[in-house]
Amino acid sequence: MSLYKSQTNTPQLTDITLHAQSRQLELVFGNGESFLLPLEFMRVYSPSAEVQGHGPGQEVLQTGKRDIQIFEIESVGNYGIKPVFSDGHDSGIFSFTYLYFLASQQDKLWAEYEKRLQQAGVSRDDPMPLNTHGACGHQH
Repeated sequence: MSLYKSQTNTPQLTDITLHAQSRQLELVFGNGESFLLPLEFMRVYSPSAEVQGHGPGQEVLQTGKRDIQIFEIESVGNYGIKPVFSDGHDSGIFSFTYLYFLASQQDKLWAEYEKRLQQAGVSRDDPMPLNTHGACGHQH
């Protein structure tokens, strides 16, 4: 998460396809690159305050998202999307720049996520603790 820096040279997103069966989002960019993003990965790296917290060190480690689905994808202006996940999470706005970052850095980000799981002594399949409303304590 700390690896993300806004990029001005992100290629234009030209196509998005939700593959519900395989739980992946296919992204095609104007430079010819295409990526498959696992929905679990997107949910774990949601840019929402609920996941990211309100500052460095306040991130909320997400677990139990392997079987997550996306029920709906809302367009946000001409710069992003807002997916509605099957666990009710719908506050993350994924800019096209952030989607490109996630897609192009997927291997590094998965490794970082697995390291954080190990440090926390949890599995990616453990359920989320109850009453987790982000690091700030508010409900988002």
